[in-house]
Amino acid sequence: MNAPPPAPAGDQRSDYLPDFCESRAVLTVVLVSALLAVVLALAGQSAQGSFLVELARTSGYLLWNGLLCAAVLCKARPWLAQRSLRASALIALGLIVGTVALVSEAAYWLGRAWEQQIGVPSGIFPREHWKFLLPNVGIAAIVGALALRYFHVAHEWRRSVELEARSRIRALQARIRPHFLFNSMNTIASLTRSDPARAEEAIEDLSDLFRVSLSEARAQITLREELEVARIYQRIEQLRLGDRLQVRWKVADLPAEAIVPSLLLQPLLENAIGHGIEPLPEGGTVTVEGRAEDGIVSIEVSNPVSATARAVRAGNRMALDNIRQRLDLAFPGQASVEVDEGSTTYRVKIRFPLVAGPTGGHRESW
Repeated sequence: MNAPPPAPAGDQRSDYLPDFCESRAVLTVVLVSALLAVVLALAGQSAQGSFLVELARTSGYLLWNGLLCAAVLCKARPWLAQRSLRASALIALGLIVGTVALVSEAAYWLGRAWEQQIGVPSGIFPREHWKFLLPNVGIAAIVGALALRYFHVAHEWRRSVELEARSRIRALQARIRPHFLFNSMNTIASLTRSDPARAEEAIEDLSDLFRVSLSEARAQITLREELEVARIYQRIEQLRLGDRLQVRWKVADLPAEAIVPSLLLQPLLENAIGHGIEPLPEGGTVTVEGRAEDGIVSIEVSNPVSATARAVRAGNRMALDNIRQRLDLAFPGQASVEVDEGSTTYRVKIRFPLVAGPTGGHRESW
């Protein structure tokens, strides 16, 4: 299949038009047409008599125009998206005006034929053809231009909000990456003299970890990649702590292709190991458990804690605040970070909507 031609250089792509093939957009067209018909029927009630007759006549005409314009823009949208902004706006406006003109023509001649058949003028269709056609075309041009302008402004506003959110996410990730890198390098440094072979293995793991997720171009990755990052970090810490560190992974029910902010789980695992396992002489087990139910993904990280570790943890909320902000930017008002500080166990539970990647949100064995 041939790729569509690119948009002209130096001009915006006109992807601002709503997808009128979707049922929500069609329903919006129907509702707007119905509301406009009510307003026009109320305005013309005194001159035309019955409100219900005027409403039925006006709503039928507006619905035909609205639905046909939506159908035309639905079919033309992929082609219009490849044109420049100005060209696509002019073409879209031409399609709207042309569609209304055709509907008006059909309505006029059918109405005139019906009047001649019954022998009684309805008062709807004037004898002069242009008195019926031109007002409809003029109104269509004005309403169409206003609608296209609104679509463009709304699209630009949404895009600016998304760009700002992405910038903030990258800034938050930039704050957490040096901390993560320094900790990993300290682990490798501690192994360099005592166990060079393990240090070399840790360097390879760190290289793999950077390859997987630390690219500046990716603010979001799949849950599969995020778990791979966390597992690599576990291996690095395992080389340093040995048998004192155990990690139990209960993630078989998580959707592998769910989209998450990059470096979401690794800071939680780092906190669990640094503030929970490392201060305990005997070590302990970190449990990572996740599931997806009713379109919501929930992941819980728990670890044992000592009294001294709890006191230190109370003053160190940077990672949790960072994760909370990035989740809120990625899923506004739909994500949460819950903390449960028990006497012997510390739990952090994150919840966010299931947004599947290109291959879907299927579960698979981890």
